[in-house]
Amino acid sequence: MELEIFLALGMFATAIAALLAGYSVALTLGGVALIFALIGMALGVFPQSLLGSLPSRIQGGAIMQNETLVAVPLFVLMGVILERSKVAEDLLHIASRLLGRINGGLGFAVILVGALLAASTGIVGATVITMTLIALPSMLKQNYDPRLATGTIAASGTLGQIIPPSIVLILLADAVSNAASQASSQMNVGAFVVSVGDLFAGALLPGLILVGFYLLWIALNAWLRPERCPAATTSSSDPLTRKEILFGLGAPLLLIFAVLGAILSGVATPTEAAAIGVAGALLLAGLRLSEAEDRRLVPLIYAAFASAALILMITNLVDLRLGVADAGALAYAGVAVSLVATAVFFAGVFASMLVLYRKSQLSPALQSGVHITSMVFLILIGASLFSLVFRGFGGDEIVADLLHSLPGGKWGALIGAMLVMFVLGFFLDFIEIVFVVVPLVTPPLIIMGFDPVWLAILMALNLQTSFLTPPFGFALFYLRGAAPEEIKTSQIWHGAIPFIGLQLMIILLVALVPELATWLPSIAAK
Repeated sequence: MELEIFLALGMFATAIAALLAGYSVALTLGGVALIFALIGMALGVFPQSLLGSLPSRIQGGAIMQNETLVAVPLFVLMGVILERSKVAEDLLHIASRLLGRINGGLGFAVILVGALLAASTGIVGATVITMTLIALPSMLKQNYDPRLATGTIAASGTLGQIIPPSIVLILLADAVSNAASQASSQMNVGAFVVSVGDLFAGALLPGLILVGFYLLWIALNAWLRPERCPAATTSSSDPLTRKEILFGLGAPLLLIFAVLGAILSGVATPTEAAAIGVAGALLLAGLRLSEAEDRRLVPLIYAAFASAALILMITNLVDLRLGVADAGALAYAGVAVSLVATAVFFAGVFASMLVLYRKSQLSPALQSGVHITSMVFLILIGASLFSLVFRGFGGDEIVADLLHSLPGGKWGALIGAMLVMFVLGFFLDFIEIVFVVVPLVTPPLIIMGFDPVWLAILMALNLQTSFLTPPFGFALFYLRGAAPEEIKTSQIWHGAIPFIGLQLMIILLVALVPELATWLPSIAAK
């Protein structure tokens, strides 16, 4: 038994060391697992049959047939399309022109747009880099304190961790759901069901409260130290038109509400809602990038929006099921109109794709989406092998015993697990932590009596704080890479500190008031 413990701990330490050395995540996890599995088999402490079960794990419901994970490539593609169509740039320009004439107005705009981008892309790196390139020069030109400007951008960029639909929450839902099933089998109770919709609903209130905290911090600076965030004295931009506000601000908001509303109301699964989001993102991108030579395609795109609204109206007014006994002329007419509207909708989507193709944006967007998705699933396969071998050595029992031995009971175990994840967040990306660490620490914590949804939201907030914390926070590295050379690294670190304090406040608030994370999921389940 001591040899198995030694191999389990050595395997975990070797994987962490290799990741810190910069080796490929997926290949490191899978390679280290295979090496230690072979060592274990040679020493007679690891069953060979366990390693042979890996193909069935990959092909089965854990990965390839997992419906939850189907939403990942769709949400990734939705975010990539919105990023490449310059919707983010439009949002920031509109918000800054609306709010720029008040103290702190540009800071308010950055936070609000960061929240919208988080809800539309869910990718932290893309949001931070985009906001740095677009917003930071404007803030510096407007004489904002570089510390406040960089801190605001870094903090707003990390909102993609917690505001749904977030890629982090989708992957976390899968990991926590598997951990909850494992915990329920050990407790001999009914299975805990943790869905993506539960985490989306659970993260919504904490995410909005955190945005409120950020806005309050900017407001306090504008009130107490207005020289740090002055109002714009002059503006060379023309006044905003109704069309700019409607399409530049209203259309992305409508898309976000449609996607989240469909999930939280139960009308669509996360995968179906993600498909809606991709189609909507394509239509918005087609309108945004269309020029004079695309004038014949624009009416089709507008018709697609109208057809989507028509389909939604018909499905709410008419029972479109034709197999029921009372299906009458109205149902047949509704089906016919819906089929025509669906054809028009797809024609508009294809027209938008043609616009993106002409602007050389379609192929790069698809390639970027495939690249990110492939990376996620390759890491998932490597993490699955790592988890399988680690458990084969009894590593899950070691982690459970370690958490139970910490002083302070279940709360001591929770704090210990959170501290480990927080420190690892300095060096590892969220994908590695979600796939490697969460499956190990979550089952014991659930067995101790913690709610799985609440645990997942705390973990997401914890990782978000870690990614913002100097000197290793990922968001700070992204910002440093895109910021002008005159911005000092110390200014970036200093600017992040107040927002880290706000992050710790929301973690404490959710920990003390679990209903902030559990109330909406309980309502949505009814």
